[in-house]
Amino acid sequence: MTEENSLRKRLDEEIKAAMKAQNKTRLSALRSIKSAVRNKEIDLHKELSDAEIQDVVATLVKQRKDSIEQFSKGGRGDLVAQETDELKVLLEFLPQQLTEAEVEAIVDKALAELGTSSLKDLGKVMKHVMPQVAGRADGRMVNEIVRRKLS
Repeated sequence: MTEENSLRKRLDEEIKAAMKAQNKTRLSALRSIKSAVRNKEIDLHKELSDAEIQDVVATLVKQRKDSIEQFSKGGRGDLVAQETDELKVLLEFLPQQLTEAEVEAIVDKALAELGTSSLKDLGKVMKHVMPQVAGRADGRMVNEIVRRKLS
């Protein structure tokens, strides 16, 4: 198994297992990943690396979280449950997510290194922090923490 295709191969194996187990929710989530990856590959005219596949999955996770929020506001508990179940499957294909406390520690370190203290430096701090937490923390959460620390 080559390093480049390990995530792709795992995805295919997970789809087969979900089909055998007749787990429709899991199968739906896995197929959405495979479809999104295939669409991205068509757009870019190349096969995606594991890191690029994780970026696609991160986008799908963000979409699911937004959908859950909207369905909650709309009182659609059935759809919230379905999206939440699919979200759990998507998260399996991302690196371990950082806790809020871990992100705060990274932000504190960045603020000390950059010597920033005002909200006008938000962009500079975000540019410094995001590569360190890429794929492991939600950008919205990072932004909220940085804003809180700078204000």
